[in-house]
Amino acid sequence: MHPAISIIFLTTLIGAGQGLFLALYSGQLYSAFKVLPAQDPVHFYTLGSLLALALLVAGLVSSFFHLGRPGRAWRAASQWRTSWMSREVIILPAFMASVAVWGWIHYSGWNPLLFTLGDSYSVDLMLVCSVVATVFCFALFLCTGMIYAGIKMLQEWATPLTVINYTLFGAASGFMLAAGFAAWQGSALTGFFAGWAIILTILVLITRAASLFRNARIKPKSTLQTAIGIRHTHIEQKAQGSMGGSFNTREYFHGASTRKYKNVKWAFLILVFPIPLCLLSAGLISNLPGLFVAAFLVQYVGLLMERWFFFAQANHPQNLYYQTV
Repeated sequence: MHPAISIIFLTTLIGAGQGLFLALYSGQLYSAFKVLPAQDPVHFYTLGSLLALALLVAGLVSSFFHLGRPGRAWRAASQWRTSWMSREVIILPAFMASVAVWGWIHYSGWNPLLFTLGDSYSVDLMLVCSVVATVFCFALFLCTGMIYAGIKMLQEWATPLTVINYTLFGAASGFMLAAGFAAWQGSALTGFFAGWAIILTILVLITRAASLFRNARIKPKSTLQTAIGIRHTHIEQKAQGSMGGSFNTREYFHGASTRKYKNVKWAFLILVFPIPLCLLSAGLISNLPGLFVAAFLVQYVGLLMERWFFFAQANHPQNLYYQTV
């Protein structure tokens, strides 16, 4: 498939925003149970939520560059009963709104008690908003992953590993960013975020390696014979049937050389996994905020390459017919 730059930025930016919110909420939850020290609600959680929102908005804006007629973007939500993309279009703004409310509660300090459970457990607005935002966050991961995992004809995508990798990549980059943000703030949660970023990066290394191993051994269900409906054992294609390119040849094949394709694969494997892990480890030892920030930036560049490779690796069955081009 042809990787669309706007979709690459959309999926990586909103994934980092989702992961950052999960990191911030995890830190708050641990603090509520007295496992970690509490943080300043305005300078830490409010600023953190604004950073998450900035990533989500940037991802949403980038998606408009993929539309032929952006003025009709609202119609993308009309098929929510059957389309995972429509569900994503609905859930993304809902998640953004819940994150905005979550940050505003921290900023304003207005957190009324809603009700109590029994004699000892109180449910306030912050708790309800946090739970709602978390549900929307994981629902958004599911929708984004299922947009591609639900396309059965693209065997490289049609696997649960697609959804798992989207979720883990987003969470890893979000916790990586949270570590840099906490280090910049001089927060005691820096080690907590960095530790989880290392764990999540190792987990996604395992699942992404599993998907690469799987995709390298896929046996295509379609052949040149089935593509054109001829059962002869030897078919040699001389031309695609037209003088120049077409929408099919532009949108369903990446057009990159074999060398570039392989170089991108190894580049993202290096930039997403070993280099950020080394930078995080060095940051934990030296306590230099710049190393945590550098870890996120390097990993994000690698994520852009990973997402390009994810799209390019999918081999549409129609390419059997257009293979001469």
